[in-house]
Amino acid sequence: MIPMPAAVDVPLRTEEGVIRVGKSRVTLEAVIADFHRGASPDEIATHYSALNVSDVYLVIGYYLRNREAVDEYIREQERLAEEARRAYEADHPNDPLHERLIAALNERL
Repeated sequence: MIPMPAAVDVPLRTEEGVIRVGKSRVTLEAVIADFHRGASPDEIATHYSALNVSDVYLVIGYYLRNREAVDEYIREQERLAEEARRAYEADHPNDPLHERLIAALNERL
């Protein structure tokens, strides 16, 4: 008979209002976005060399058990990012870097 596993901490931490995975700077929303695109935990770990595969499995498991709360957190992060983008664009209406980034993005589409 195998021993019962000990409780395992999910490797998530909050840093400056952003949830990050393990000791890395990789965000929870980046991992979940990869998962939604169909990447396996093993593939996600290869996309982010700072992550180890066991942490990714734990984070995905946490997400699957707490989907509603995590999805709400991600929506809020997206809202804050959009708010910051709009504020920046209002303060810097003719930013040449912005124009180059938009042009590069449009070329990819």
